[in-house]
Amino acid sequence: MAKAAARHILVKDEATCNELKAKIAAGEDFAALAQQHSKCPSGRNGGDLGTFGPGQMVPEFDKVVFSAPINEVQGPVKTQFGYHLLEVTQRTE
Repeated sequence: MAKAAARHILVKDEATCNELKAKIAAGEDFAALAQQHSKCPSGRNGGDLGTFGPGQMVPEFDKVVFSAPINEVQGPVKTQFGYHLLEVTQRTE
């Protein structure tokens, strides 16, 4: 069964999500930005969500995590919780 490891930053609005994505693209540290800005408890761990399988996260999240290139920041991804930047750090099929 497929498994993935990912990290994310959760914010309330798309504009903030885009601002953070631009900062990461300019070289700022994903984990540090997650600690400063993420509304998810995982932010304390740099946004690390650990390893999980399909169906363990909301559908919008799963769709990206199990199809996006590894180590490339994706987003904004809108879910019921807000807007996410996602980075898949590992995946096995």
